[in-house]
Amino acid sequence: MSMTPESSVSAPEQIPADLQKLVMALGTIPDQYARQLAPMIDSVVESTKRRRRILSLVQDALGQLRLDMKYLMFDLEATRREREEYRLKLEEFDN
Repeated sequence: MSMTPESSVSAPEQIPADLQKLVMALGTIPDQYARQLAPMIDSVVESTKRRRRILSLVQDALGQLRLDMKYLMFDLEATRREREEYRLKLEEFDN
């Protein structure tokens, strides 16, 4: 499997610039060496893309968790206010 820079880097923004340079440099070395290095570089490129996707998913999940926490805090405060209002009404009723 001979790796060409075009086939391995479909979305340049997904991998770091130094890795893009390494992929481009692979195209400048003799084919016998390029064939030996291509699977390893492909593996590094794919794992880098996978890490970026995972990081993006984690960041999205954290954003959703923060939003959910804000809603829960709002609900908790509203519940506390309601409880206090009912407590005051109950005390007025008992007196």
